[in-house]
Amino acid sequence: MAFHVEGLVAIVVFYLAILAVGIWAAWKTKNTSSEGDRSEAIIVGGRDIGLLVGGFTMTATWVGGGYINGTAEAVYVPDYGLAWAQAPIGYSLSLILGGLFFAKPMRSKGYVTMLDPFQQLYGKRMGGLLFIPALMGEMFWAAAIFSALGATISVIIDINVNISVIISALIATMYTLVGGLYSVAYTDVVQLFCIFLGLWISVPFAMSHPAVTDIGLTAVHHVYQAPWLGSINSLDIYTWLDNFFLLTLGGIPWQAYFQRVLSSSSATYAQVLSFLAAFGCLVMAIPAVMIGAIGASTAWNQTEYGVPDPKSKKEADMILPIVLQYLCPVYISFFGLGAVSAAVMSSADSSILSASSMFARNIYQLSFRQNASDREIVWVMRITILLFGASATAMALLASSVYGLWYLSSDLVYIIIFPQLLCVLFIKGTNTYGAIAGYLFGLVLRITGGEPYLYLQPLIFYPGWYQDDNNLYIQRFPFKTLAMLTSFFTNVTVSYLAKYLFESGTLPPKLDFLDAVVARYSREHMDKATLVKSDNIVLNELAPVNPRHSLTLSSTFTNKEAFNYVDSSPELSNTEDN
Repeated sequence: MAFHVEGLVAIVVFYLAILAVGIWAAWKTKNTSSEGDRSEAIIVGGRDIGLLVGGFTMTATWVGGGYINGTAEAVYVPDYGLAWAQAPIGYSLSLILGGLFFAKPMRSKGYVTMLDPFQQLYGKRMGGLLFIPALMGEMFWAAAIFSALGATISVIIDINVNISVIISALIATMYTLVGGLYSVAYTDVVQLFCIFLGLWISVPFAMSHPAVTDIGLTAVHHVYQAPWLGSINSLDIYTWLDNFFLLTLGGIPWQAYFQRVLSSSSATYAQVLSFLAAFGCLVMAIPAVMIGAIGASTAWNQTEYGVPDPKSKKEADMILPIVLQYLCPVYISFFGLGAVSAAVMSSADSSILSASSMFARNIYQLSFRQNASDREIVWVMRITILLFGASATAMALLASSVYGLWYLSSDLVYIIIFPQLLCVLFIKGTNTYGAIAGYLFGLVLRITGGEPYLYLQPLIFYPGWYQDDNNLYIQRFPFKTLAMLTSFFTNVTVSYLAKYLFESGTLPPKLDFLDAVVARYSREHMDKATLVKSDNIVLNELAPVNPRHSLTLSSTFTNKEAFNYVDSSPELSNTEDN
């Protein structure tokens, strides 16, 4: 394949445009935030992200390279088809559920990161434990999409894969470093526009290629391969449901999502943004589905791609760039390439920022340096953005099974963090003992279930298992959902058991070594000014919560400046006096 100067120019133009927007957003951040609020401006954008920018950035968080490429691949592969392209529906439902049940309580209480409620109720140790699967999910996701980007670019223009990955990672890390959430949000607007325009421009050209059969015909008839609508075998229905629940419920407890929720100017806006993003995810999936259908409707021996077809060459995961390269004019394929590159960067920057935000806030500040200055936190964030960006890039270049690691880490987010989030927000009385027990039970059940992608053989064989051609054991039973439910009920059961044993006097107070039950709860409500700085929040939206009083943590969850603003309120004045 010859080196394409035009393709390189297209990539450079897209990247320079994105970098320019990111730097402008960084300048906006510097000029709209006070020196003392700099860290919060980087993490949650000063809590003034509006509907337009917020809707774009929340949509772009999910609509990344994996989303676009993965949807097209699922539709193209004969054994799957549209019936197995679960990401568009699954992620859209996760955003709707997030908006209905999780966005309002999280935003109303003014948290800064997703891990804040865990550390407030369960303590800093539990927050550190939950940081591990959250970090793994974000880092492996960023590494996976960087890896996909390098392969995508290599399909269309003949440049070194490693160079394309490094340059893309540098640009994404650079504007995230200087601007934080503002840069990520505003570049997401540009990137989402590029994705939408680039893919929709490519679709009609690809469909009109002489080698492409009408996709309406191939949807239900066998022409070059099985119909691309696909079907769900009765034996695979439980696997389908397991994956569907993983996408739908496991798509909620991600810092990248809650970072957008917590940056909204009000709790109501946070809900509306979630609903807008759900609609945006469905719309953005349409061209990817059509490109996958086009790939399944093409006589590849009549194109320059030749024989065998992509699935026979084990290049089904690259069907989207292959369609752009061989079924579209050169200038259209380059424009589409820029769109795919933008899609990748829109997700990678979110993951890097999310990981660094949780580390700086929940690990460094709340666990080790409660009295750290705002400037110190900002510098910690900058350093970790560089470290996490470099780590994701290294994994993309060196690891041979990045996607397998991401699958496993996303499973852990679903199995461990989701039930913990349910408990900490909605189940009164849960405590650190239950949280740790639920964490361990969920982790053990997930690992012992095996992971074919990582060649991890199962220790527990559930009903319906079978051995494939590669001598790998495949579980048909929905053991991931079983592990999630086990984690949830273990948390609740052990929490209430520990609470009963200590409060009834069955166990002496000295055995409460985690300080999770004895003298840890107070009848008084958390100050309604807690963590909230925006006057767009209506006080009646703020639900009371029983705080976990701690000499080291309580001060970090109190916005003392808010008292000066609302000191005319008798309720808040009384709270301050107490």
